Amino acid sequence: MSGTPTLTLTEPATTTTIRFTAGSTTIDAHVDSGSPAVRDFLSMLPLRIGFEEFAGREKVGYLPRKLDTSGSSGSDPEDGDLIYFVPWGNLGFYYNIAGVGFGDNVIRLGRYDATEQHLRGLEAGEVTITVAG
Repeated sequence: MSGTPTLTLTEPATTTTIRFTAGSTTIDAHVDSGSPAVRDFLSMLPLRIGFEEFAGREKVGYLPRKLDTSGSSGSDPEDGDLIYFVPWGNLGFYYNIAGVGFGDNVIRLGRYDATEQHLRGLEAGEVTITVAG
């Protein structure tokens, strides 16, 4: 039948909320649990790691092991991205991406909503990472 619309069904993205807590600071990130790298990250939780300032553009924390990134693609990061940097095996909260472009080794795990001042609270000691429930 000519002119009949075609219906394409796509599986909806599954979002999981991850909570980062250090003292009185809590930051939630929303990640796509359909991503292989995110699923591997979720399998590590709960987890405690430290975060530190890096280059005036992100807060970074090193995972105990590298994530499985097969099937994951690089990204063109934006402020508010929670990323995984493949070569170093670290998580990053981007807050100042000026001058940063697309990178094959930068995998966007999800998004967060916090100010740079709020992110500084992650440097106060160990950060507990859990699935928010």
